Amino acid sequence: MTTMRNLKIKTSTCKRIVKEIHSYEKEVEREAAKTSDMKAKGSDPYDLKQQENVLAESRMMIPDCHKLLEAALADLKGALVELEESNQNEGPEIEEAKSVLVEAEQMVETTDV
Repeated sequence: MTTMRNLKIKTSTCKRIVKEIHSYEKEVEREAAKTSDMKAKGSDPYDLKQQENVLAESRMMIPDCHKLLEAALADLKGALVELEESNQNEGPEIEEAKSVLVEAEQMVETTDV
């Protein structure tokens, strides 16, 4: 049986993962700019290789976070359905969960395309 407390936890999890994805996307942009700057300046090949490794690691985190987000979305959807079946479909927690669900689903859809 899903409780409002569980719903809050699942909602917060989705919010956190969305925030992480945004953070990693910004990090990739920063590291890509730094890498191209290093290439333009003709930096030491070893330093450039290390910077490319940092960029690759940052890029690898985004798909991992998307997988986590998809799993968290499935949990949140299940919790909402369970609460609606038990006639608990009103309240600020429900509204927040639905808005987070919409935002996270949009993020998943835009990356699948």
